[in-house]
Amino acid sequence: MVAADSEGSKDPGVRMFRRERSIPLRGSAAALCNNLSVLQLPVRNLTHFGVVHGPSAQLLSFAPEGLPLAQRQLHAKEGAGVSPPLITQMFESDGSIMVYWHALDSGDASPVQAVFARGIAASGHFICVGTWSGRVLVFDIPAKGPNIVLSEELAGHQTPITDIATERAQGQDCVADMVTADDSGLLCVWRSGPEFKLLTRIPGFGVPCPSVQLWQGTVAAGYGNGQVRLYEASTGTLHVQINAHARAICALDLAPEVGKLLSAAEDTFVHIWKLSRSPESVSIEVEHCHGECVPDTQVCGARFCDPSGSSFAVTGYDLAEILRFSSM
Repeated sequence: MVAADSEGSKDPGVRMFRRERSIPLRGSAAALCNNLSVLQLPVRNLTHFGVVHGPSAQLLSFAPEGLPLAQRQLHAKEGAGVSPPLITQMFESDGSIMVYWHALDSGDASPVQAVFARGIAASGHFICVGTWSGRVLVFDIPAKGPNIVLSEELAGHQTPITDIATERAQGQDCVADMVTADDSGLLCVWRSGPEFKLLTRIPGFGVPCPSVQLWQGTVAAGYGNGQVRLYEASTGTLHVQINAHARAICALDLAPEVGKLLSAAEDTFVHIWKLSRSPESVSIEVEHCHGECVPDTQVCGARFCDPSGSSFAVTGYDLAEILRFSSM
């Protein structure tokens, strides 16, 4: 296992990032971890951004040429007497149509216990949603039509799910292609399919894991103490421990084409790291590429805007805009 720090490790030869024009929001992003989603549509040369605020979500479309933005506000709707906080809703990617809703089962929750869904990711034709109880709901999405069904519930956690990440398995058998994290810091590594299989449990160490990513069989986990840890997904072996931030991490993201890892935290910093595998030892090597301070901001979301990691975006609480940065 190798330990690394963010200070003094930046390579001056790596291109830096510059601030671009921000994208205005109708309201601030809520103070939630991972509160920014980015969907790039290369065919249409558009990028969709999604931000949550209270019981609503803002969807924005942006074109590189500076074309006018399209904004849509999605409000949680009540269904069959169920209040919005207890409903998971699925929409078309542009937010135009709600195609499915699912009422969360409060089960044995006490009247003072929060009931919520947190953490969502797609794996093949499945969408996985984390819940307050530690269960992960697996929805089977048909190729056509709205006939979405709850196909399975995964029971690997005992505390609320914080985040879910997936990676395309490329048809290989026995390959880990999903990881789930919870408030205790426990990570569960899964293989998706008609029946999901739990492959590995990576124990926590007393702090929550708010954000997690998966890249080429490596789990990247960001923790409440500011550390980023890289594990071998198949075995749970710890490869690298990075003392990345001074406060709790609130978002991780990966640029899969180049192996760049983005970390953002409550210390107002966003760091970018380059991951690579050593051909000799097959171990993971980490290089610090860039650090960006977002002053006087409670950062709550950060994502790369393209698979090559040449641009990224940041959201903050009480900040009515999405900050954008691109490589120089």
